[in-house]
Amino acid sequence: MTDNVITIKSYSFALRIVKAYKFLTEEKREFVLSKQMLRSGTSIGAMVRESKFAQSRLDFINKLSIGLKEANETAYWLDLLHDGGHIDSNVHGSIVKDCRELISILTAIVKTTKKNS
Repeated sequence: MTDNVITIKSYSFALRIVKAYKFLTEEKREFVLSKQMLRSGTSIGAMVRESKFAQSRLDFINKLSIGLKEANETAYWLDLLHDGGHIDSNVHGSIVKDCRELISILTAIVKTTKKNS
């Protein structure tokens, strides 16, 4: 079975988040905000993965809606890390762009699934 765009992008994003967390804890010695970023940023892909085995259409929508909330939360932590001086503008811009793309894709999937229900 081949993975779809959201599965691939959410997994790749989770890997970026893990690497960012490692950098923030080892190089910047920042532990609180980066842990929050790690939790929400990796949760997006986990919810996408869980949605593959949803028990119903409503369960599918629920799981992807949770992933959407986690993506929005991740953008918040990334903004705080940037504005707090822990990550530079280039890193922030790149990773937030990916995060916002996930938000857009998840929003479209949830809206389309609700419409077709």
